[in-house]
Amino acid sequence: MATIPLTRRGAELLKTELQRLKSVERHAAIQAIAEARGHGDLSENAEYEAAKDKQAFVEGRIAEIEGKLAAAQVIDPASLDAGGRVVFGATVELEDEAGGQRVTYQIVGDDEADLKQGLISISSPIARALIGKESGDVADVQAPGGVKSYEIVDVRYR
Repeated sequence: MATIPLTRRGAELLKTELQRLKSVERHAAIQAIAEARGHGDLSENAEYEAAKDKQAFVEGRIAEIEGKLAAAQVIDPASLDAGGRVVFGATVELEDEAGGQRVTYQIVGDDEADLKQGLISISSPIARALIGKESGDVADVQAPGGVKSYEIVDVRYR
């Protein structure tokens, strides 16, 4: 199995979700199944089916998170020394060459990406275009509206 890159923050978020699923959600699903069984005939019991579906979802998510954590390569961006190059975990300040607008993104794992917080997935087109480049370089990104060019203004590891 290939390793899955995660920042320290992303690994902690997955561990927290796993703990919640195991200690709260799993027990709630079991209790819902037991309650639905008490209502009689299971063949026509929608509550029972919904509770079983919820339990299957919870167990599937637990297995998924455990697999990701087992294959995780936790990277602390603050300890990186990539010589100013854009790598996983780096925080990159970009300037749109067409409009001059500046944006700042941190390149993170797929599970921790959140564009509203400036966290972009390592597998996103913009992150793939930035990897390996340095301050002053221009990255061309294939966007839905066509190719966009961004100048890398600054690269930080925090």
